Amino acid sequence: MSVTFQVIDPESALPADLVERLDEAAGRSAASGRPDEKLLAELGQAGMFGVAVPAEYGGSGGDARLINHVVAEVARVNPSAAIMLFQHYAVSARIVEWGEPAQRARLLPALAKGDLLAASAWSEPGAGAAKKRLSTTAVRLPDGRWRLNGAKSFTTSAGVAGLYLILARTSESVEESGGGYGSAGQTFFLVPADDPGLRPDQSLDLIGMRGSATGFVSLHDCVVGDENRLGPLGEATSIIAGVRRTGATLGAVSLGIAASLLDLAVEQIRRRPQPPDGVTRFRLVDLATRVEAARALVERAGRRDADDPGITTLHSKLFATHTAEQVGVEVARLLGSGGYVVGNRVNRLMADARAVAHMGPTNDLCRELVGAAWLGG
Repeated sequence: MSVTFQVIDPESALPADLVERLDEAAGRSAASGRPDEKLLAELGQAGMFGVAVPAEYGGSGGDARLINHVVAEVARVNPSAAIMLFQHYAVSARIVEWGEPAQRARLLPALAKGDLLAASAWSEPGAGAAKKRLSTTAVRLPDGRWRLNGAKSFTTSAGVAGLYLILARTSESVEESGGGYGSAGQTFFLVPADDPGLRPDQSLDLIGMRGSATGFVSLHDCVVGDENRLGPLGEATSIIAGVRRTGATLGAVSLGIAASLLDLAVEQIRRRPQPPDGVTRFRLVDLATRVEAARALVERAGRRDADDPGITTLHSKLFATHTAEQVGVEVARLLGSGGYVVGNRVNRLMADARAVAHMGPTNDLCRELVGAAWLGG
């Protein structure tokens, strides 16, 4: 049986049968450490892949507020699926913003329909959180094509994505002052998964986000045409700088996790034979207040109505990730010995919550970027 996800407004809920599928897949992935490819196919059939794609290309035409809402709702049930969708939406949005007409016509319908799952491959060993020292190179060949060589780490959807957005060095990088992201001389390339020079590796055995297919991607004499280049040559930093100003935030993933943890606590406390005492009630209220504060900040990031929307996006990630981790600790305490059982869902959600802080931009880099905006340097 298939389901169809109809985007009506940012307050609409996911269909109940889709929620059931997400929950079942989360349990399977937690045990196996592998992505649930059947779930990915169902998400595509349900129209979930097209949220960030304009209607003219077959998508929903969603803005950042809708993207954040969908990601948070999915993360409430299956954080691994949510992070895969977030990365897919991010790549789709970059193609909408920076793609040539031929690129948009060629890729966006497939991304919207679910025929292509997109992944970002920016991180790599030794480059640092700010991606200042890339070792992945793209060398232009006499015929105008590009040869890419290098290795990427912690790539979500490695091995299951059909399209990878690769960040590579196309000229000598210039070390720039300040806390920016990337450096001059870097360029983005859209590389299809069936390119013989691209090799994914899913050997990472993660503590959290076990169904996210987070792994490595290596490039060995990977040759692509110039039509696979996204955006101006050597100016990937311009693309990166605009990402956080869009208002789409990884804080939405953490918001969904925090809300799920709170739901779990309320559900299990209600099952107890005795009603909760006043102290327990107050602790739950305090946790709910933190979740609602995180929700408000994530929603504000999506509305883009702050004086500096990019700074609000960074704040939303910092606050929501911190909230999810703190709510997890408090919920585990509320559950007592029941939360100490390996199979208890609270432990899976806490491990997922920890992972988001390390996803790009990492929380420490978020702090650097906010600090630089305030104080310079």
